[in-house]
Amino acid sequence: MSTPLLSVQGLTITYRRPGLERIVAANDVSFSLERGEVLGLVGESGCGKSTLARAVCGLERSESGQILFNGNQVKPLKNRRRPPHLMGIQMVFQNPYASLNPRRTVASQIEDGIRASPKAERWSVTELLEEVELERSAATRFPHEFSGGQRQRIAIARAIAAGPDLLIGDEPIASLDASLQSKIALLMRKLAFESDAALLFISHDLAVVRVVADQAAVMQRGRIVERGPVAEIWEHPQDPYTQRLLSAIPVVDGLGRLPG
Repeated sequence: MSTPLLSVQGLTITYRRPGLERIVAANDVSFSLERGEVLGLVGESGCGKSTLARAVCGLERSESGQILFNGNQVKPLKNRRRPPHLMGIQMVFQNPYASLNPRRTVASQIEDGIRASPKAERWSVTELLEEVELERSAATRFPHEFSGGQRQRIAIARAIAAGPDLLIGDEPIASLDASLQSKIALLMRKLAFESDAALLFISHDLAVVRVVADQAAVMQRGRIVERGPVAEIWEHPQDPYTQRLLSAIPVVDGLGRLPG
């Protein structure tokens, strides 16, 4: 049996805030992810999804458990430089306005990713801009000249430029217009597939996860309460929390209108 690309085993992450009780962000979480697999991690805000993603990148300390990426243990970075094996993980964050340096051109920021790539095959800036459906002229412009959806596509291009084995989208479409959400989600899936990378797509919206993912994991209060093929969870949800998430999705009536 091959070793999973990503293996999370018994991960527990807690916080203690002054004057507040102990907060459990991840509670004995275990899952694995294979190369080429698209896993949608879904749950309401505050359930621990983003904390889990940051731990996979080495940005969070855990109380117990371990994370293995390509067989190497992921340890909190603290003030250390990122070890070479963690360069194979790239994350696209929720806020497209904070993820790019406003003082540098688009080309210079994508080139950072290209230089960081451990793979022999290298993208060019122009090729990456075309992949995310932006004009070549975008290369010489600055982030403030673009809309939120365009900035998110630039962030995706920069992440793909680094040649990741694992691409993580941490609520990457939550701040975008509804008309752009599916487009950006499917773009991430397409680029991950073309790069032979796994995709961990995090969202609070099970309808979006249904579009982009093959497998889904449902998270509630720091625990994964259900995991399986997206179609199976959609048609036959087992956990009451999953059933509530599905029942909250708006349904279009026979005239093509949303109720309300």
